[in-house]
Amino acid sequence: MQMLRAKWTEGKFVCVGLDTDYDKIPLSVKNGLSRSLIDEERICWGIYQFNKKIIDATKDIVCAYKPNSAFYEQYGATGLKGLEKTIAYIHEVAPSMPVILDAKRADIGNTNEGYVKFAFDYLKADAITVHPYLGSEAMKPFLDCKDKGIIVLCRTSNKGAEEFQNFGVSASSMVSFHGDYLYRHVAHTIRHKWNYNKNCLLLVGATYPDELKEVRKIVGDMPILIPGIGAQGGDLEKTLEAGFDSKKEGIIINSSRGIIYASNGVDFAEAARRETLKLHDAISAQRSLSLQFDRA
Repeated sequence: MQMLRAKWTEGKFVCVGLDTDYDKIPLSVKNGLSRSLIDEERICWGIYQFNKKIIDATKDIVCAYKPNSAFYEQYGATGLKGLEKTIAYIHEVAPSMPVILDAKRADIGNTNEGYVKFAFDYLKADAITVHPYLGSEAMKPFLDCKDKGIIVLCRTSNKGAEEFQNFGVSASSMVSFHGDYLYRHVAHTIRHKWNYNKNCLLLVGATYPDELKEVRKIVGDMPILIPGIGAQGGDLEKTLEAGFDSKKEGIIINSSRGIIYASNGVDFAEAARRETLKLHDAISAQRSLSLQFDRA
């Protein structure tokens, strides 16, 4: 939380999603790898070299990086090695930069203990995304990590998310909260029950600004990770209007494909910086207007 707030104080709210797929990285990266590498080594080093250039090009204008573990896990041990090297590099060149492992973990307590060790002890991530479905007792190994960010899925951007997340919850099943949609119950529960170490955040997709606004009212100034800007089509202006906290902070605006795959040529890093800066400038301009309006 301290790392995030320091970035917000600097006016930085963009998170770059490192959803790196070896099959999609530019040929210029692959062709630059040593010919002595075997296929598995090429995947690891290709992923790492691509991420490294993206990080170098954007680290001065972002508030966080968010590698999605699935894109690395698909390549087995070599992909995970690329992920480990990527996180280590971020800590090396930008030690004040939080790294969010987008793993969306959820299981019973003793299994989650293994996930905690992998994410925080082995990979050295600063935060992780989790599902709330198994309840607080199961999630306790995560929630007890006082110095780590626990980002709980609340209202996601994917097609069909409303199948469960907009499911009605009866008043009798809620504590000090009246009958409502499940995602609003999740938001209320995280704020009032799970956040005893003040290390919880929520994830709400940018493609649902009305729901984001409702969640913001429920959770107050708790930080919210907001994916869905860029390739997924989220409206930035509506997202910011709904998502800012009372200080016009409290948000992590994630863009993945729209930044890292902005170009498939030799200029991919420059293109990534250009798209990151464009998003950063748009957020800054909207935030400035909001602050002026509040002062008026």
